[in-house]
Amino acid sequence: MSLSTRVIAGLGAVVVIAAGTVGGSIAFASGQHESSDHRATLVVGNSSQEKNPFCFNGGQPLTEQQQEECQDKAGKALEEGTLPKSDVTLSDRIGIGVTPDVADRGWWANSNGGQQGQGGRFILASAAKDVTYSGSVPASKALNASGKTLITVVETDPKAPDSIYAVWYFQLNTQDS
Repeated sequence: MSLSTRVIAGLGAVVVIAAGTVGGSIAFASGQHESSDHRATLVVGNSSQEKNPFCFNGGQPLTEQQQEECQDKAGKALEEGTLPKSDVTLSDRIGIGVTPDVADRGWWANSNGGQQGQGGRFILASAAKDVTYSGSVPASKALNASGKTLITVVETDPKAPDSIYAVWYFQLNTQDS
């Protein structure tokens, strides 16, 4: 059986494209400076966005001063509208995912929404360990009345809850259904 010139040319093109894709992927990965093993994902309805930590100390616990600076920086980013944002409707479902490395240590997530009886916070994940997804909840339970809800995700060891290793912030903008 002999191969035609077209088949050989087609196979050659596939090999060239595959080699270019692998080479480009390696170049892209080597140029990354952020820790890709510490990421959080916000899921809203059928869309999601994955981000590096807003505050991270190279895998070491954040000092109290770093935690205060992180909160100040987040407040400023919220005012300036530079936090990662997702539009959400009351009928959407939301959830938080983390990488296995974050799940191995432990994490929690909440919003500054929810009912007043809950202290103005809605727990999305409570001291989860070895769990990579919070599950999805109705957005209507987690949103606040202002139309801009802040989601906070924290990597921490449940046995040492004062040791915070990474913090992520996301902003949900409530839209009409």
